[in-house]
Amino acid sequence: MRVFIVGIAGGVGRRVATRLATHGDQVGGLVRRSAQAADLAARGINATLGDLVTLSPEELAEMIRGYDAIVFTAGAGGEGGPETIDQIDGAGPGKLSKAAGIAGITRMVLVSVFPEAWRERRMDEEFEHYMVAKKQAEVELVLTDRDWVIVRPSALNDAPGTGLVDLGLAKVHEEITRDDVAATVVEVLRQPDVNRIILEVTAGPTPIAEAVSAMAGTGRP
Repeated sequence: MRVFIVGIAGGVGRRVATRLATHGDQVGGLVRRSAQAADLAARGINATLGDLVTLSPEELAEMIRGYDAIVFTAGAGGEGGPETIDQIDGAGPGKLSKAAGIAGITRMVLVSVFPEAWRERRMDEEFEHYMVAKKQAEVELVLTDRDWVIVRPSALNDAPGTGLVDLGLAKVHEEITRDDVAATVVEVLRQPDVNRIILEVTAGPTPIAEAVSAMAGTGRP
């Protein structure tokens, strides 16, 4: 399987790439800094230098042409304020989806966020703006003819993965490791019958492959 990841240098994206490469899959991705590309190259992962904000869908299409699937797990990460959030978290998935259409790629996995994430913390206006941007990106992707899956993880942590999750159409927001989110994304990529569905995932008792398999055939027609 050949997979291109936008957000490959991030916490989840890097883990997805490493897991795929370890199992012999061909992985590519988009990075903004040469140091990030060098770090990934040392892991046997090919990354292309470029800026999602300034690249056109046509330019992105040339980068991703020939891949079997694309994963969007990029985020502004609190840098650049609302404008950057709009450009990356809001418009980024839609731009990548358009590029996929041009390149003839149907399979796309979007890593998003729980709608109620961190509401108990009374987050500031910028976080609320981020949540709106994430939802807008989801809506735009759902309206396309891509073979999409949206994965909404609960609050992320860097603890070692457990290989176990609670995955379904609606779950209670708790926490999950980045390792387990990455493993879930990889398993979704490996199971094409899981498609056109929004999945929420948090820590839980079910082996990841089993949890993903249970979602096969339950998406939109």
